[in-house]
Parts: sequence; structure tokens; C-alpha cells
Amino acid sequence: MESVWDYPRPPRLERTTARVTITHAGKLIVDTDRCWRVLETSHPPVYYVPRDAIAAGALEPAAGRSFCEFKGYATYWDLVVAEVRVPQAGWSYENPSRSYRDLTGAVAFYPSRVQECRVDGELVRPQEGDFYGGWITSGIVGPFKGAPGTSGW
Repeated sequence: MESVWDYPRPPRLERTTARVTITHAGKLIVDTDRCWRVLETSHPPVYYVPRDAIAAGALEPAAGRSFCEFKGYATYWDLVVAEVRVPQAGWSYENPSRSYRDLTGAVAFYPSRVQECRVDGELVRPQEGDFYGGWITSGIVGPFKGAPGTSGW
């Protein structure tokens, strides 16, 4: 078991060979074992998918931008699958800070905004809230930041 309270701050970036799949509108849009995980105190891991592992034509630039004190400015992406558009379904760091250069162009998806995300076949539960986008599996324990009343942690 991994406790999110054992994760560091600033966050750690690590390569994972776990099989990550993402399905939306009945279509498989990601199937890869070449992802990165970002591990940060109080947050479930966030999985970043290499852009070349995402189905062609499934991403379109979205409005909006946010700033992470560690990684830099995030760019948002709409997911478009079978004529279904999901606004800001994911985000990336196109020019991340030096410590997170390996994330350049990789896309993280909000599990709450797609049909399903899986890690090694296990269905992911989304992190509560609508900002952090963590992926909760049976091997991860909290409590997790993101739910109402946890913003001050």
C-alpha cells in the first residue's frame, strides 16, 4: 500500500510501466505502458500519457490555463471522441520547469471526465473535487486532498 502522506513535496516524477487505458464514448483512446506518475503529498497519483499514445485526433486545444508552483503553466485539452466533446478533459505542460522536463507534451486526464481509466486492468476512482485529477486505485490510501473542506491542508 502507498500512503499519499508518504509522497514528497515538491512532487516526485517517476516512470511507470503499469498498463494505462482510457476509454470514452465506447472507444479506447489510450493503451500504453509508457507513462509518468506525479506523486505529491496528500494527492493520489496523476498519470501523464505520452502524446503519441493517444488516439489520433482525440485532442483539441481548449481554453484556459493554470499555474503550478512546481511544474509551471498547464495547457488544457478537450477530448473529442465519436463526435462527443469533453471540455478540458486533460492538461499538459508544454514547457515545464527543469525538474519536470520529462513531462513535456504528455497529457494527464481527469478520470472524472472520461468514461473510464484503468491501471493494470483496475478501474480508477477519481479524486474528489474538480481540480487535482488524481487516480485512486486499491493500492493507494488517503485521506486525499480535494474533497470539500480540505483546501486548507
